[in-house]
Amino acid sequence: MAYTFGIIGNGSWATALAKMLTSNGNIINWWMRNEEAKNHLMKHHHNLHYLSSVDFNADTIIPSTNIQEVIEHSDCLVICVPSAYVVRIMEHLPKRIFENKIIISAIKGILPDEHVLLNDYMGENFNVILENYFSITGPCHAEEVALERLSYLTFSGLDQDKTKEIAQSFRTEFIQTNVNHDLYGSQYAAVLKNIYAIGAGMAHGLGYGDNFLSVYITNCYREMYYFLQQQFELANTGMDNPDFHTSAYLGDLLVTCYSPHSRNRTFGTLLGKGYSISAATAEMNMVAEGYFASKGMQNIISQLDLKLPMAQIIHEILWENKNKSLKFKEMECLLS
Repeated sequence: MAYTFGIIGNGSWATALAKMLTSNGNIINWWMRNEEAKNHLMKHHHNLHYLSSVDFNADTIIPSTNIQEVIEHSDCLVICVPSAYVVRIMEHLPKRIFENKIIISAIKGILPDEHVLLNDYMGENFNVILENYFSITGPCHAEEVALERLSYLTFSGLDQDKTKEIAQSFRTEFIQTNVNHDLYGSQYAAVLKNIYAIGAGMAHGLGYGDNFLSVYITNCYREMYYFLQQQFELANTGMDNPDFHTSAYLGDLLVTCYSPHSRNRTFGTLLGKGYSISAATAEMNMVAEGYFASKGMQNIISQLDLKLPMAQIIHEILWENKNKSLKFKEMECLLS
């Protein structure tokens, strides 16, 4: 089935996804945040501020600053805005606007005030059913997509045939796609890896070396694996336990903790070097999803009565203003 795609968001990741879809022959409706970005895209055929090296065929993109127009003219909506802005963008939309639409989440975070994943918010506020909701996870950095370096995406959804169909729309010579049915776990893994990547960056900024970092990431993966197992059992979907030793989980964690393209690692590095949170955010001019995710995950972890010491320490540094050096000394005693 041929879908008409709409993209909500115009940052680096949204631009990378637009490149995938248009490279595959799809025409996309693309929501821009302002007239300047829209007009620049129409005139120069590249995004004004993000991945400006990516040139688009003008015949494949229909940019608009009218979000309702983009939604109404699209079968599949790819939601790709920072989680901190989702409610602000969507709260005034008509409640039935997503009826019979396919929602594809490219958000790797938790809505900060609601402490929920996007599917829970959209189910509660727009009656979006899980069968029409899918998610995209990595490992895949937008910068490497722009360079057409081979990258991998995992698409998660409850309907396997429809998930494969959607994944095929993003598959190109430089994008390989996988599918699974772990809709909640894949999203939580994407949230956790951003939190752990901030910790990896802080370790680097504090002067720890690769040896420490490898042990730190090993422990983070063990902690992630524990959470995903517990969460999957609580979800009680009736489906078989997914393989967590795959690229959507371990692979995405590794690249986000190690890569210089990782905004969460960069954010953590700045904090480790002594920047304040506001100064680090201003320096990057980008949102580090792991910052808000840390608070949301702490809320979820507490509700589930689970112990995730790595995530707990990072939360204490970010949200309780605990001393970074002392908390990492504490962490040293926990690693094995």
